[in-house]
Amino acid sequence: MAPAITLAADAPELSAANTGFMLICSALVMLMTPGLAFFYGGMVRVKSTLNMLMMSFISLGIVTVLWVLYGFSMAFGTDSGSVIGWNSDWVGLSDIGLTELWDGYTIPVFVFLVFQLMFAVLTPALISGALADRVKFTAWALFVALWATIVYFPVAHWVWGAGGWAFELGVIDFAGGTAVHINAGAAALGVILVIGKRIGFKKDPMRPHSLPLVMLGAGLLWFGWFGFNAGSWLGNDDGVGALMFVNTQVATAAAVLGWLAYEKIRHGAFTTLGAASGAVAGLVAITPAGGAVSPLGAIAIGVIAGVLCAMAVGLKYRFGYDDSLDVIGVHLVGGILGSLLIGFFATGKGQSDVAGLFYGGGPDQFWKQCAGVLGVLAYSLVVSAVLAFLLDRTIGMRVSEDDEVAGIDQAEHAETAYDFSGAGGGAARTATAAPVAPAESKKVDA
Repeated sequence: MAPAITLAADAPELSAANTGFMLICSALVMLMTPGLAFFYGGMVRVKSTLNMLMMSFISLGIVTVLWVLYGFSMAFGTDSGSVIGWNSDWVGLSDIGLTELWDGYTIPVFVFLVFQLMFAVLTPALISGALADRVKFTAWALFVALWATIVYFPVAHWVWGAGGWAFELGVIDFAGGTAVHINAGAAALGVILVIGKRIGFKKDPMRPHSLPLVMLGAGLLWFGWFGFNAGSWLGNDDGVGALMFVNTQVATAAAVLGWLAYEKIRHGAFTTLGAASGAVAGLVAITPAGGAVSPLGAIAIGVIAGVLCAMAVGLKYRFGYDDSLDVIGVHLVGGILGSLLIGFFATGKGQSDVAGLFYGGGPDQFWKQCAGVLGVLAYSLVVSAVLAFLLDRTIGMRVSEDDEVAGIDQAEHAETAYDFSGAGGGAARTATAAPVAPAESKKVDA
């Protein structure tokens, strides 16, 4: 009986503090999806505002239901072949005890699964920014359901599920550099290569209609990202979550400065859009790395991401792909940078004893990070393009040319974002006339 007594004594017990902390973190990550909707919604033209909001918001409905039915089981169930999980007891979440703990941790399974659910909701919403102005809402909703099932759930298992190939290889991804950002960025590239450019791309002005909305969305994302990152340690007992919290703030701040410095040198102005985009680039880049690097390393990662992502957003004009809101330039490039830079800046004193090249480690971790990046990128790119192709050839992915020109909000949602009809004669005329000849500052492509 002695061994059994020892095992019982050593078994984790439910921690009310960690459980409460993780529930708060889950709520913060949920807030990121509406925050993303505002961020994207402000960046599009007036006629596409509501559609952009809805493309993020619908993910809350679709992915939540799929996660309950089978998504959690596919992502975190018993491994099969290092590529997928499954646990029939988790189908419908019908056979999970209220106080049943997530293996090796002090939080209930229900808390872990709802935290991971918010990641699953956010990831397809990220893709939507690349497709602004031109995708049927029904086709988008079906794409979200299929993409979550065929791409996100398996990739989450690769990266975070016990037995997943990237997990077993030792790829470090603290909170989603590969599973979330590279995954979404590669998917965005795959889809836009299939559906093509917006009407008027590189010819008509397509400036953000509301920079205050963009800044509000960026602020909500920054706020929610503390739960996204610090919560991914699943507790608050050893200081690693606190390190991740600090590094999230530090890298984001550094990325804002890096983006703005590049923008000033390249374009001659410090823009609010650049500040908001730089913040998101820093958040993306520190997501995989923040538990493994020091605050000084976080500054370096932030500056590198701010500058290189600012440079990357211009590639769409050079290569001719229409990434409407720079999902590829920020999320794909930022996710790649953050994942690979672990191989250089990991200190061996954070989440593990793995050290990068700058801290006495060899190149092994860098090559592992490369394998994780390339594996997720290739799979998501190819499968997403195939899904978009099939949907385009069956129900059609794009709205009609007339609807795209007139405005996707009215065509798809029978609404408009701003209604000035009740504002009175003079006010209404001023409001409707303003877009014709606005007083604009110098345009900066960022």
